[in-house]
Formats: sequence, C-alpha cells, structure tokens
Amino acid sequence: MTISAQIEKGRRLDNLTTYGIGGPADYFIEVQDIPSLQSALLYCKEMNIPYFMLGKGSNTLFDDRGFAGLVIANRIQFMEHPEENLWHVGAGYSFSLLGSQTARKGMSGLEFASGIPGSVGGAVYMNAGANGSETCDHLISVDFVTPDGELICIPKHELEFSYRFSSFQKSKGAIAGATFSLCPSKEARQKQLSIIDYRKKTQPYDAKSAGCIFRNPSCGHAGALIEKSGLKGASIGGAQVSTLHANFLINANSASSKDILNLIDYVQKKVKSQTGHHLEHEVRCVPYECSREEPSSE
Repeated sequence: MTISAQIEKGRRLDNLTTYGIGGPADYFIEVQDIPSLQSALLYCKEMNIPYFMLGKGSNTLFDDRGFAGLVIANRIQFMEHPEENLWHVGAGYSFSLLGSQTARKGMSGLEFASGIPGSVGGAVYMNAGANGSETCDHLISVDFVTPDGELICIPKHELEFSYRFSSFQKSKGAIAGATFSLCPSKEARQKQLSIIDYRKKTQPYDAKSAGCIFRNPSCGHAGALIEKSGLKGASIGGAQVSTLHANFLINANSASSKDILNLIDYVQKKVKSQTGHHLEHEVRCVPYECSREEPSSE
C-alpha cells in the first residue's frame, strides 16, 4: 500500500488534542513505525506539502479552521531495554506511562513524567519538566528522521536544551525515538506515586487543557502571578482560567481557539499591568496555513 492510500482527508483535529479544539486537517496519517514516518516525510517533500508532527496533542492548539497540510500522528510506540539502565522508547510512547513503568521497576529519573499527558517525542521536543527535573536530564540520544527521510541517531551532547526548549524546535524533520539512562532506586515508586497524587490534588487533571500555559519567569511561578492579579476563574467565551491552578487555561464550555488565544492575551496584559512581569506562553499554536520552511512540532 502506498503512502497516499493511507492518507485521510478532512480528519477533525479536536478529537486528537487534550484541548478538544481544532477544525479538519486537509490530510492526515498515522505512522506506526519508523519506515512509515520516513515515507510520510519524503512524501511531503516530493509533493511540497506542509506538515505538522502530532504526538498525544497535549501541548497543541489547532486553529478552528483546521490545518492546510498533512498532520502526521506519531504512533511509534516500541519500548526496548537493551541494557540494565538503558531504555529505548518510540516517540509516540506515552511519557506518563514510561515514568510509571520505570518507577515500578525501581528505576529513578523519570518519576516526574507520571501524569504528564504527552508523548516521549513531545517531551523531548519541549524538554518537558516538573518537580525540579527535565526530560534532558537522563537523555542519552535521540532517533531523528530528517526531511529527506534519513534516520540518524543524535547524541545528547550535540543537542541544545534549556528551560522548555530543545534544538528540535528550530529544525524540520521528526523525532522517532529516544534513549534514557536511569538509576536504580528503592524510593522511585513512592516518589512517582507522590508526584501523581500531588498533581491530581493541585491541577485540573480532568479538564480540557494544554497543561501549564505559561513559562515560569525568572522571578517565580507564573501561576502565582496570575492568581495575584485576581484572574482565577476569569473567562472569555468558553475559555477559562482554572480556579484550581491559575496557570491552566481550560476549555470549559466548547471554547474556540480564538477564545483561548484571547484569554492568553488578556492574562498577559493583566499580569503585566499588575505585576510588571511579562508571561510567555508555551503552548504550540498551529496556524491554519504554515510554510514548508517552518519547523514542525511533536
């Protein structure tokens, strides 16, 4: 079966993100393995089609009109354990599941991932972090497919990582997998359970959201600044600042992407006027149209 035969037309994107927002994609495909991902990227190059790499959709806000190109859903979900402390995992694998599974096996390093509703590829792409830990801390290497369909393995020392940033945000292509080095620990499981318990108590775990919407500024926590500005519960259209955790903007009542974007702008302006600090959002806002030169996302 050729790659074109596997492509769907008009697939709705609201069902593929944690925000539950987004119109139809012109074209859509799920890739289950690395050769399929290579073929999809080559197809986009040959047909001159813009593409967007989608993981579990936890940090993504699609336009209400959808996406004028090919959305490639990464469902590469292998997990290998080649050496005692090494874990080689597909980019489409659940990051939260990886954190809980490794902790149950008494391995420490990814306990913080438990409860983060993203994929491994998305976590690497955003350098996701929580509880004082980041994805890059125990990363060894990344399997990456170039826009030409070439599979390469990039060691961590050749990559850039910082707070909610990786060098993949500046490049085309797609993350296919990642290898982590973890450490034995008798406390790993209890630490992971404590993290997930705290998360459920302090975050709108069951609400439609993209997780924390703003990056923490150098002065402290974004959520504290938003709450200090009196914005808990503030809403525009169907979008609302969570009353449980102010750094979550939730889809409370059939919100549109415009509602979310307008609320982001309102919160930024209000916090700036009240505290003097500018908040930078970290959600990936995907325009309806994007050029082939723009970096794609996990």
